[in-house]
Amino acid sequence: MKFTQMAKANEIERDWVVVDATDKVFGRIITEVATILRGKHKPSYTPHVDCGDYVIIINASKAKFSGNKLESKNYYTHSGYFGSTKTHKMSDMFEKNPEKLYKLATRGMLPKTKLGKDMLKKLKVYAGSEHPHTAQIKG
Repeated sequence: MKFTQMAKANEIERDWVVVDATDKVFGRIITEVATILRGKHKPSYTPHVDCGDYVIIINASKAKFSGNKLESKNYYTHSGYFGSTKTHKMSDMFEKNPEKLYKLATRGMLPKTKLGKDMLKKLKVYAGSEHPHTAQIKG
């Protein structure tokens, strides 16, 4: 009888994947990145083990948005105090800090557990084309 092989945390080999966001649709980039971070593209995928790869997104400020999202979509933050809800427009966030916008969008597509937090730590986002991880990438 054959059994499904479950990956163990110490057996996982992680790669570094570079994603160029130039002229690509924001949501399509994020879904691709979330799949890689989760490890679902590997045959050894196991739901309870972090088996994903590291992802580097370059040219984050050059992505495109479909529809009218850039002007109409809002992000909300709340400190816990009464009346402290703050609204942030997506266009302002994209101009000021695109790295934070990418992390927020990716976090929404990952598990809401400790495992998801560990997966999100493997995401590196840079607004320009330069990144400090050139040593990790096999060329």
